[in-house]
Amino acid sequence: MDPTVIKTTPFAGQRPGTSGLRKKVRVFAQPHYLENFVQSIFDTQHELAGGTLVVGGDGRYYNREAIQTILRMAAANGVARVLVGQGGILSTPAVSCIIRKYHTQGGIVLSASHNPGGPEEDFGIKFNGAAGGPAPESVTEAMYARTQVIDTYRTLDCPDIDLDQLGTAQIGAMQVQVIDPVADYAALMESLFDFDAIKALFDSGLFRLRFDAMHAVTGPYAIEILENRLGASPGTVMNGVPLPDFGGHHPDPNLAHAQELVALCQGAKGLDFGAASDGDGDRNMILGKDFFVTPSDSLAVLAANAHLTPGYKAGIRGIARSMPTSQAADRVAEAMGIECFETPTGWKFFGNLLDAGRITLCGEESFGTGSDHVREKDGLWAVLFWLNLLAVRKQSVAEIVGDHWRQFGRNYYTRHDYEAVDAHGAADLVHHLRTLFPELPGKRLGDYTVAYADDFEYTDPIDGSVSSHQGLRIGFEGGARIVLRLSGTGTEGATLRVYIESYEPDPSKHQQDTQETLAPLIVIARELAQIEARTGRTEPTVIT
Repeated sequence: MDPTVIKTTPFAGQRPGTSGLRKKVRVFAQPHYLENFVQSIFDTQHELAGGTLVVGGDGRYYNREAIQTILRMAAANGVARVLVGQGGILSTPAVSCIIRKYHTQGGIVLSASHNPGGPEEDFGIKFNGAAGGPAPESVTEAMYARTQVIDTYRTLDCPDIDLDQLGTAQIGAMQVQVIDPVADYAALMESLFDFDAIKALFDSGLFRLRFDAMHAVTGPYAIEILENRLGASPGTVMNGVPLPDFGGHHPDPNLAHAQELVALCQGAKGLDFGAASDGDGDRNMILGKDFFVTPSDSLAVLAANAHLTPGYKAGIRGIARSMPTSQAADRVAEAMGIECFETPTGWKFFGNLLDAGRITLCGEESFGTGSDHVREKDGLWAVLFWLNLLAVRKQSVAEIVGDHWRQFGRNYYTRHDYEAVDAHGAADLVHHLRTLFPELPGKRLGDYTVAYADDFEYTDPIDGSVSSHQGLRIGFEGGARIVLRLSGTGTEGATLRVYIESYEPDPSKHQQDTQETLAPLIVIARELAQIEARTGRTEPTVIT
């Protein structure tokens, strides 16, 4: 079967962001749009010719159609074998697991992560390399450069593959293997955590939990692991069937978008444990009874207690966090005498550190936590890690976090998101702040004295690459911080994220309300950045 060569012309704006290329479905569905980007992957990643590729996605609208397109193009570009998840389903961490387990040459992940799905909503695509992690900037820039000059793409004229039937099929000379999307990932989780201890916790009758899959990709994974293997009661997994539009909901595991789960954890009859994951399964939210664990605290707690789990019983080598993530993990690393790295936002920045063996755990404040078991953040992994700690320590979520604060101090922390603001206004706000920075150090703002003000720049300690303009930082004497950055995960307008943090070592002050504690810094951030004047927004869209 000979490839068909199709003439095409470039599309503007196909530069991947922190997690791939994300646009509205209607953009991807244009003739040649998806094909141009996929061909640019094959044109720049030469090791895929004659190699094995993993393909899967979160089940959102346009997932199946995109997979069929990719399969035909992979065959036309000389890929020898493709492993594709049954039904087109593979969580993002499962893709990484499979790439690493079977030593494939890479994978294509179809997802817009926590963004909404549906005919009028979002779609995304990204390439993961042979190590299992998101492509580094050097690779994504090469892909983008190719999209800007592309004039043809290659495909085959052939029927669709049955994605729902396990087994093998042929497209030209290429073998397509439809695999169980859960099995390899579940086996990896069982090797890392004490399933017997967790099962005993569930069997005790004294522990009540729910996991909200948000009608997204983790439903089948959570049902198999939590209910089938660990014995949680049927129905423990809420919203467990993946739907193309996520049931009309926003698959973002935070206090604003998982309100049903939050309500179940509140009051005298509240659950002992609640957790949720996002569209593609790489994010997590952890709840106890009347208690929300911030992602920053979660990373720090897991790091301090990692030795209590089988997979990390020998200890951890180091920790990395994204720059906007609170400095709680830094305090754990200092106490343990291990390295701690501050990187730009984007999981790809952890890859070199993981591959070099410099870190074991890593995390971002945006509900992402992970380790060296894969090269992606991993929502269900974090949930199982917490369940393992609860089973071993025999304490509540609030008690574990409270003990942690007493030992290390508490980093009060919040994030205020201003979603879909005018992109020009947001850019103007950032420019305004940059012009103020030279005069800020030493200046008194309210009760705080500015220690530094900069535009974060990261030099990778492994390969020496430099990433500039990664977020605006205003640090104060005593450790408080204000961080502002524009997010690269949306598809329309701009999202301004404002992060506020202060450190409190006194245990008698650890139970204060977060927003009240940080109120003076919140006011400073709004006034200094002139948020209302430059965006028209009087309040954030989401507060976490």
